[in-house]
Amino acid sequence: MMALEPIWLTLKLALSTTIILFCLAIPLANWLTVKKGPIQIVIEAIVSLPLVLPPTVLGFYLLLLFSPNHAFGAFIERTFDLRLVFSFPGLLLASLLYSLPFMVHPIKSGLANLPVSLKEAAYSLGKSKRATLIQVLLPNIKPALLTAIVLTFAHTIGEFGVVLMIGGNIPGKTKTASVAIYDAVETFDYATANSYAAVLLGSSFVILVLLYTFNRRARKMATIY
Repeated sequence: MMALEPIWLTLKLALSTTIILFCLAIPLANWLTVKKGPIQIVIEAIVSLPLVLPPTVLGFYLLLLFSPNHAFGAFIERTFDLRLVFSFPGLLLASLLYSLPFMVHPIKSGLANLPVSLKEAAYSLGKSKRATLIQVLLPNIKPALLTAIVLTFAHTIGEFGVVLMIGGNIPGKTKTASVAIYDAVETFDYATANSYAAVLLGSSFVILVLLYTFNRRARKMATIY
């Protein structure tokens, strides 16, 4: 029988990841768009690593990094009395790293495709770089922002490798829906696995339909005006 805890935990993880990454990715994407140099190339490569790296590889190194036997994990535990491995905070931190390119790349593409004259006009009217970004540039890339939000949320919902490596399979604490599917299949409980899978499949489909509908309407409005 399907329990609701993994579903709620998955939604909590996806929502937290999306909100935090949205705040972090905007300045990072803008910086990567504006600045050109070897440092930006290195940073962009680091941001994109989760796209090509097997999730278990990333999860393995994060597991070592977050472990209390490692300097970083020991520092976090000693300073904040917080153990990252097999806990929700560790799961969230790993999810932020793994989903980072899904938020940064659409926003960066949206900013890069804006005409330079838009930014120059804002500067000529006395707006600061920050005000130009918030009041001028971001309102003109709403489809890109929505795409970034939806992709990040949907991707986090389906995370498995990193989630299992960092969080394990603790009911009510780190057992997400994707892990619950794996757990049910391992015990040959295909009915429960099918219930979790159907929820994830249905929610992902609805999210994508809403995204494409919004983007189509946004393009139509842009053509009219």
